[in-house]
Amino acid sequence: MKKIVALLLSLCLVLGVASAMAAGEKIALITMDSIDQHWITLNEGAQKAAEELGVTVTFMSPNTKDDAQQIECVNNAVAGGYQAIIVAANGPDAISSALNEAVEAGVKIVYVDSPANVEAEATFSTDNEAAGKTAGEEMIKALTEAGITSGDIGIVNVNAATDSTVKREAGFRSAFEGTEYNILETQYGEGDAAKSQTIAENYITQGVVGIFGGNEGSTTGIGNAIKASGNTGVIGVGFDKSDAIQGLIKDGYLLCTMAQNPDVMGYEGVQAAVKAIAGEDLGHAVTDTGVSVLTKDSLQ
Repeated sequence: MKKIVALLLSLCLVLGVASAMAAGEKIALITMDSIDQHWITLNEGAQKAAEELGVTVTFMSPNTKDDAQQIECVNNAVAGGYQAIIVAANGPDAISSALNEAVEAGVKIVYVDSPANVEAEATFSTDNEAAGKTAGEEMIKALTEAGITSGDIGIVNVNAATDSTVKREAGFRSAFEGTEYNILETQYGEGDAAKSQTIAENYITQGVVGIFGGNEGSTTGIGNAIKASGNTGVIGVGFDKSDAIQGLIKDGYLLCTMAQNPDVMGYEGVQAAVKAIAGEDLGHAVTDTGVSVLTKDSLQ
């Protein structure tokens, strides 16, 4: 009888703790900006998990990719009493001090998409280097089929610091090792579609045979530049799957894009944050959330 009572008391305690956790957990979601469709989709995945788990997830991201704004978001989350921060770091070092202060305050850190140089409970992201290499291989295949076995290739990336996009570029470049193609010096458009378009237009004027975009804004800019130039012989390959990018692929201005799964990042990130708040050791695991190649054929 005593064993049964003890078991019931233990069960009630577990259920009570779980209920209290679900009722009181506050999680901040801080991405690089709040505008790109990639981050909006990531937030949708996070909110789905939050609804299922009965926790609050606040999307408190900067309006644009700006280190100072992202640091402010982290500081606001700590000051606001959030128990966990899910973050896609704009750069590996810029927000490290703010994140360290958050950790010292007892806040759990989970990375999505792109980490910083502060140890987190868990990370959910694309295998960016492998995906970048796939992008390069897709470009090489298209160029070869068009009878183009050499020529200059441009790269439009976000910046020289963001972990995810730096790895994508490294993977892309690795695909061209041992070929006759010449990869030009990378130009940075800060993930802004208009700036990226201007860079891509300059590449096209230089006579490139292909251009690679490191993220949503970069890829949109490349597609728009090829469209504006009327030179559909330039092979454009990029990352992410916004409506604009998919439209550019369907219309033949981009060859393909590496479609990530930001909704999975957000969903799994919230689940991990809740477990971390509950005291579960997640082992600092890094989970590959997958990528697929979207082409004109696959979108029809």
